[in-house]
Amino acid sequence: MTTTIRRATPADLDGVAALFDAYRQFYGQAADPARARAFLRERMEKHQSVIILAELEGELLGFAQLYPMYSSVRTAPIFILNDLFVAERVRRCGVGRLLLDSAAVAAGAAGGARLMLETDRDNEAARALYRAAGWHEDASQWYSLPLTDATPPIEGDAVTPA
Repeated sequence: MTTTIRRATPADLDGVAALFDAYRQFYGQAADPARARAFLRERMEKHQSVIILAELEGELLGFAQLYPMYSSVRTAPIFILNDLFVAERVRRCGVGRLLLDSAAVAAGAAGGARLMLETDRDNEAARALYRAAGWHEDASQWYSLPLTDATPPIEGDAVTPA
């Protein structure tokens, strides 16, 4: 049997939402299937991400989700591979590699100049997979700033989320 890799459609929402909820739980979040489904539905409806599925005989085995960004220096789109998840029972069977390779094809087909991802330093299994797939650990360091509802707006600025 051959694993099929394809782009998700709205008809896949329930199946991919179940995987997405499992993914969130893997990262310590409480199970919340309704929240997972609503989040993915909004991304699909607003065309804000590319979701790639791995499927075998109608069963979803995993997914990758890419978000577009834009590089001012390159004057081209770049993509963040933000989510990669493979069902536990089929890990180490090549599904993750298929999803990584397909993510690169999808980003390139969309005119992307680069595909990026971030993972924890202690996630050795993921880091080994990325290196085996030809990814390079960059010397640059990403920084993050947690934002809360208590973060005050800049006076006079009106910011409306997309």
